[in-house]
Amino acid sequence: MSTPRTSAAWIEVPFFRPSLTEAEIDEVLDTLRSGWLTTGKKVRRFEEEFAARVGAKHAVAVNSCTAALHLALEARELKPGQAVLVPTMTFAATAEVVRYQGAIPILVDCDPKTLNMDLVDAARKLELLRSSRLDGIVRAGNREIEAAGIIAVHVGGLMMDIDALTLFAGRNGLWVIEDAAHAFPAAWRPSTSDPWRQCGEGTADVSCFSFYANKTITTGEGGMAVTNDEELSHRMRMMSLHGLSHDAWNRYSNGGSWDYKIAAPGFKYNLTDIAAAIGIHQLARAEAMREAREEKARQYRSRLASIEQIELPPDDPNRVHSWHLFPVKLNLDSISIDRNQFVEELKKRGVGCSVHWRPLHLHPYYERTFGWQPTDLPVATEVWTRLVSLPLFPQMTEREIDHVVSSVAKICSAYAR
Repeated sequence: MSTPRTSAAWIEVPFFRPSLTEAEIDEVLDTLRSGWLTTGKKVRRFEEEFAARVGAKHAVAVNSCTAALHLALEARELKPGQAVLVPTMTFAATAEVVRYQGAIPILVDCDPKTLNMDLVDAARKLELLRSSRLDGIVRAGNREIEAAGIIAVHVGGLMMDIDALTLFAGRNGLWVIEDAAHAFPAAWRPSTSDPWRQCGEGTADVSCFSFYANKTITTGEGGMAVTNDEELSHRMRMMSLHGLSHDAWNRYSNGGSWDYKIAAPGFKYNLTDIAAAIGIHQLARAEAMREAREEKARQYRSRLASIEQIELPPDDPNRVHSWHLFPVKLNLDSISIDRNQFVEELKKRGVGCSVHWRPLHLHPYYERTFGWQPTDLPVATEVWTRLVSLPLFPQMTEREIDHVVSSVAKICSAYAR
């Protein structure tokens, strides 16, 4: 029986609560008082400090991770009719940007433990593409479809094996873009004897980060594209503001030129100084917030370990996990309710939660447009029915953690087979 809302014991735990301090507020006020609100000095500072933090040579701040991904694909000259390997276990944006370019996302299954892209299935999908056995999905008439690249997603903030990804891409002549929306700060190493590499430290041609309201650091809305390639950086920066030869700061600041030239038909993707004012101080606290999330994740892992109705997310000693998400998997053989009812039971107890994600191939657009079937990606088809992401944010209180753990335990006990 769920706790009634009128009870003194009632508590609500949101899925996420942003961590903001007076430093962010003061910086925003300073920006408002400065008279310069759009892309300017604070955006440049944010870009420079973010690039230094991840060990990249160049960073371009934009208004979303979606924008960063789109700019990365445009800069890599993705053409209509080409194909890109995309994980089916991801958010809409990862594949949408491929469609923006008129290209074709080839959906790839996930690893059942990490939920990251399964490179064995990626190789299988390439073979099917090359042998014309994906005709009903990606071909129009007799037109040949060329695979151009791969977009990797680090689900929840647990990085893929970058060596394996790089080797796979090199063998198949593919460029690599990272959808690192969950993966800041995060790092990877092949083994305990190897040095750490930050996500964005040359781990892809372009790495794209998100600063959406519920991400590991936030600017409200925002994103960043980082790269070590100067030409890609220049192209992305130019295309982020209508393809103009000079940005607003250079045109309107003292000593700048009013004149500009349109070099290409670009987009309106620039970040504002108001947003960057928040990001500068979020960036400064990024590792402290990651450590706080890691501690909450450690408590979850310890206190939920004995509950046989759920499977906990992996924690690899060769990864610095950002812990953007804490996804558990229901063991449906051990519990008499399905995932949807489990979510409703959590909500009845005031526990915010989510599901990451309905796989792309199970959305109407990809079913209708490309003909993907559940059997084409069997692991994701099965595992998503068991997924529930529990609340995880830096300022979770002990009382909130207690309530989440207690709620999960009570539901599992009440519905145990």
